[in-house]
Amino acid sequence: MLSNPTSDPIENQLREEALYKPYQSLNAYLKKKYGEKIYKIALDGGFTCPNRDGTCGTRGCIFCSAGGSGEFATAIRQNSSIDAQITQALARFGDKQTGQRFIAYFQAYTGTYAAPERLYALYHMALSHPKIVGISIATRPDCLPTSVLDVIKRCQTEFPDKFIWIELGLQSIHEKTALYIRRGYPLSCFEEALAALQAMSVPVIVHVILGLPGETQADMLATIDYLSHKNIFGIKLQLLHVLRGTDLAAEYERGFFSCLSKEAYIDLLCSCIDHLNPAIILHRVTGDGPKDLLIAPTWSLQKRNVLNSLHKALKAGGHYQGRDYIERKGIHDTGSVDTL
Repeated sequence: MLSNPTSDPIENQLREEALYKPYQSLNAYLKKKYGEKIYKIALDGGFTCPNRDGTCGTRGCIFCSAGGSGEFATAIRQNSSIDAQITQALARFGDKQTGQRFIAYFQAYTGTYAAPERLYALYHMALSHPKIVGISIATRPDCLPTSVLDVIKRCQTEFPDKFIWIELGLQSIHEKTALYIRRGYPLSCFEEALAALQAMSVPVIVHVILGLPGETQADMLATIDYLSHKNIFGIKLQLLHVLRGTDLAAEYERGFFSCLSKEAYIDLLCSCIDHLNPAIILHRVTGDGPKDLLIAPTWSLQKRNVLNSLHKALKAGGHYQGRDYIERKGIHDTGSVDTL
């Protein structure tokens, strides 16, 4: 029971749920759905990216490492098929008693950037594995043509008991930031891709980077508010990592920007969670930077400490998901904010 309920029944419900957990975590969502812990295994489908092969750029996004954010995946480029990668990954889990089912995560580079027949073969192989409950595909909004959507639709039909999630790397709604990070597409492209996926009932997870150079807390909360009204399934809040060998690292070493302190990041996360639509699943609240590549912030390597600090701050400040969320009833949200 709440000791001091408000006159708003919706807020009281949110606060009641917050007594158990202050935000909807992916882990809790999966445990409720499957009755056990579900693990995610990172795969490398041997993809590239239009921001690297010359289609819209050759240097990639300013923060992206040479591994295309797939440093934790077993490389198919080492003659390892998707099936072999899954087998290798499962072997690392051994006889864990907390869960024996998995999500196959096509993490490296752009997971829909290949010929449709090749994509079908890769997705089909992963979905066919008896221990895989579904696949999650990291991609770009400008890499979802009709031919790729048809592949996804075909897999939905052939594997009705398994899910297919699409993860879109938006990072920020602000055009000035998109240009700086060399994202390579406008916000309107994201909106079109999101609409197409939602028309197919494909759950969409959106990646947002917190701490990008030039963005204020108000800018970042504007991105959260925007996504809170887009009916997305999930969100990943990623702390900006400066990785060795990236153009972002060169800017950092020249003193162009500084990274968030742990205290500033925790405070920002609390505000983001307060603003986030309570229906959205939080898939990530910090992120992992490869130890051999991470230049800053080094405090992020202590992930358990970061999570403990976040949970302590949420409790101390009375924060919970949706506390400051404002539903826009009857208002058509066009999302035309990319000039902010």
